[in-house]
Amino acid sequence: MSAEREKSPRRGMCAAVLALEAITVGLATPVLISIENVGVGLALTLGLGLCVICLVLSGMLRRPWAYTAGWVVQVAAIAMGFLTPIMFVLGIVFAILWAMADLLGRKIDRERAAAYAALDAQLAAESGETGQDVG
Repeated sequence: MSAEREKSPRRGMCAAVLALEAITVGLATPVLISIENVGVGLALTLGLGLCVICLVLSGMLRRPWAYTAGWVVQVAAIAMGFLTPIMFVLGIVFAILWAMADLLGRKIDRERAAAYAALDAQLAAESGETGQDVG
C-alpha cells in the first residue's frame, strides 16, 4: 500500500488543532498567575500540564483511543474557564475546531477509502481483461 494511502487527513487536522491548543493553554499559565491570582503550582500544573498533554496527544493520534482523549482535553480546556473566564470562550472555540477536524476528517477518510477501493477494483478488472499484472 502506498504511503499516500496511509496519510489521514483526520489525523493531520486533529494534530494541528491540538498543537494550536497547546500554545493557547500554555500561554494561559501566566494569565492564571498574574491576572487571576491562581497559585503558581496549580497554574503550572493545569496550564503547562494541559499544554504537554496536547503536544503528546497530537503525536499519539495513530491510535484510536487518542481521539477520545482529545475530547477529554477539550472538556478540560473549557473547564479552565472556572479559573480564567476567557478560557470558556477559547475552550469552546477549540472544541468546535476539534469537532470539525474529527468529524470531517472521518468523512474524508471514509470517502478516500471508498475511492481507493473503487480504483483497486477498476485496476483489477482491467488487468483481468488484458491478462497482465498491474501493480
